[in-house]
Amino acid sequence: MEKLIATIEKGQPFFNAIARNKYLKAIRDGFISVIPIIIFSSIFCLVSAVPNIWGFYWPEDFDGMLWKAYNYSMGILAVACAATTAKHFCDAQNRDLPKNNQINFISCMCAAIVGFLLLSSDMISDATGELSGLNVAYLGSKGLLTAFISAFVVGIVYKFFISRNITIKMPEQVPPNISQTFKDIIPFSVSIAIFWVVSIAFTSAFGYCFAQGVITVFQPLFTAADGYIGLAVIYGAMSLFWFVGVHGPSIVEPAIAAALVSNMTDNMAAYQAGQHATAVLTQGAQYFVVCMGGTGATLVLVFMFAFMAKSKEMRAVGKAAVVPVCFAVNEPLLFAAPIVLNPVFFVPFVLAPIANIWILKLFIDMLGMNGFMYTLPWTTPGPIGTILGLGFQPLAFVFLAVILVVDFALYYPFFRVYDAQKCAEEAEVSEEELAAKNAEKAAKLTDAFQGRADAKSVADGAAASLNSAAPAAAADAPASGAGVVNGVDLNGKRVLVLCQGGGTSGLLANGLAKAAREAGIDLTTAAEAYGNHVDMLPDFDLVVLAPQAASYLSDLEKDCERVGNKCVACRGKQYIELSQHGEKSLAFVAEQLS
Repeated sequence: MEKLIATIEKGQPFFNAIARNKYLKAIRDGFISVIPIIIFSSIFCLVSAVPNIWGFYWPEDFDGMLWKAYNYSMGILAVACAATTAKHFCDAQNRDLPKNNQINFISCMCAAIVGFLLLSSDMISDATGELSGLNVAYLGSKGLLTAFISAFVVGIVYKFFISRNITIKMPEQVPPNISQTFKDIIPFSVSIAIFWVVSIAFTSAFGYCFAQGVITVFQPLFTAADGYIGLAVIYGAMSLFWFVGVHGPSIVEPAIAAALVSNMTDNMAAYQAGQHATAVLTQGAQYFVVCMGGTGATLVLVFMFAFMAKSKEMRAVGKAAVVPVCFAVNEPLLFAAPIVLNPVFFVPFVLAPIANIWILKLFIDMLGMNGFMYTLPWTTPGPIGTILGLGFQPLAFVFLAVILVVDFALYYPFFRVYDAQKCAEEAEVSEEELAAKNAEKAAKLTDAFQGRADAKSVADGAAASLNSAAPAAAADAPASGAGVVNGVDLNGKRVLVLCQGGGTSGLLANGLAKAAREAGIDLTTAAEAYGNHVDMLPDFDLVVLAPQAASYLSDLEKDCERVGNKCVACRGKQYIELSQHGEKSLAFVAEQLS
């Protein structure tokens, strides 16, 4: 097993390179940006459709108002995604351009929207044959693939012209905003001309719009992905990448993003028509079945750690991680246990998500249960998200019970092995070694945060306190002066923490904020998802990357260089330790800013 893991780990640089690919990153970040639209529209679906299960139907007028909110949000999802993907792709392109010659992302967003509309919709005629409006069939989730294409074409065209200064140049006396408008005319016009020609040529050749052609080409892949083998490959790979320390969804999700949303829409349409909603590969299934508790379906495992482990270390990790994992933030468990690169948990970490999604497919195909139709925030606790996402179907409760039992059965033998290993390790540690370790910890805390001349005596006192199992209240003050830590004044400083989805980053950001308040330091912290950070950078002095996003450090360094601030990436256990110990996190920030 260890040889297998070592072999997989050798591929980590390659996996990191894939995760950093600017096309995949733009798709993922652009898609994340439109998730509020999906969640908002699903609320109206829930309100309208769920009461039907118990035989209650809203009055027709009121039901129409509910679906109007859905249609005018979810119905233009691809339009919005074309703009957001273009924005994030533009940010990636700008990293390779001089600071004084950057692409205007607003112009790119406008061009991507116009280009997408040209590719995805045709003019429709009324009864008299006159053109009366747009065909909106592909403006929603069905047009997502075309939205990505339009965003990439625009970004490539703009970079070609801007990098070569093929623009309309205005005299220096002209205000910058007016000059920028003329600078954008050539790349904007070329982009739209390309889309216009392609749309006319494609429709003339095939008789339908480009967006329909893209769906036709990719439909066999979507169908294959919804089968047992396809589902196993997709979600097995996602867990495998995470196991070696690479954020799996960053690699896998861009390839299936369009299918995840499109299948949800198809399920809803089938349910409304009184038909069986058969799609398995959906966003709800990924959030609340495959990733129940986070990648690896770790919800049951964290409760084992917290309440069944005999090892003190494992119980401590479980109790610290149980709340975040309930809300699908399982990095505290992945890195503190650790699960990542731990040979003991390799098999269940990869197999549990596959087992869960296969059981879902069995319930849908064999028992007639409808697939996921409603999208909720990914931080919704897994069991709740499962029941709501499946629309309170009676079979949904049975399904939930089954996958929890299966996950328990898969993880339990390996949990017992690891628990025995940790207990053996703890038994080998003598009281003298524990005392020495506690003294060393206390000395480090004292040297780092007390700044007193009598550091040794304070350390001895803290060690005695630790050995007697008393709380480590030695944190008197983490600074040698008001707001000063290790000689660095943190007052007025601003720290931004980034992760993949904005959940894990909140652990450190909140820990830092709490420690600063307790120490009387005026320190501002914020948490955000990587990809949404570019416009925020000028407002912060330091940017910290969570372990799951550490592979983006080289790109972040380019972003930070443009605005003159600092950035750093954290390792797994280091990040968890900083999140849980405010004094250490303050010292870490001071070290980076010194």
